[in-house]
Amino acid sequence: MLPQRSRVSTSTSPSTVAAPGGLRALLELRWSCRAFLPEPVPDHVITEMFGIAQRTASWCNTQPWHVYVTKGEGTRRFAERLTEHARAHEQVADFAPPAGYHGVYRDRRRESGLALYASLGIEKTDAEARTAQTMRNFDLFGAPHTAVITTDRDQGVYGAIDCGGYIANLMNAATALGVATIPQAAIALHSGLVRDHFLVPDDRLVVCAVSFGYPDVAHPVNQFRTSRADLADVVTTVDE
Repeated sequence: MLPQRSRVSTSTSPSTVAAPGGLRALLELRWSCRAFLPEPVPDHVITEMFGIAQRTASWCNTQPWHVYVTKGEGTRRFAERLTEHARAHEQVADFAPPAGYHGVYRDRRRESGLALYASLGIEKTDAEARTAQTMRNFDLFGAPHTAVITTDRDQGVYGAIDCGGYIANLMNAATALGVATIPQAAIALHSGLVRDHFLVPDDRLVVCAVSFGYPDVAHPVNQFRTSRADLADVVTTVDE
């Protein structure tokens, strides 16, 4: 006799989940925090964040992500080693960085950067201050926690794409729980140090980090928000 298939509960069908307006509101709330309070996030909140993110869809349900999460002195030790390494070494990443930024991609990147420096009163010509702000990446912007996301090497670009979905869901879960986040590709630009610090095995690639904690809402760097392109610029509808 074949085993009975479990019936899908109507309580989890798409027609009965939360209204899409709730998702839009959540996405509009999320922003990249660049100044954190020192207070740690309680363990049960961290567990909830990662439990929600674990529902992320993936290619053939492979779930290729593996995450290294820091707290307490573990975060400080990592930030100190990372900062020291970044000051003395060239960038080496497991994934090739963008070949260039052209057209609208250059414009969007420039707009974001200018808004960041303007929030801190940093002039375009002040190279020293701009470099100092860049180095804040490696101090994790003072966050009490970071999550280093890695993917299975053999899954290549598909694993990296799945990890992108995981990262987005992790940040949105954090937002829903009142926790601020910032995704940090800069950490992956020093993958050798990351690999050595966390003893990441050779069959894994470093994708990025997500630093998180409670935001210092009074800090000027947390006052600006990035824009989004119009739908007409990013969606093409084909009807024939």
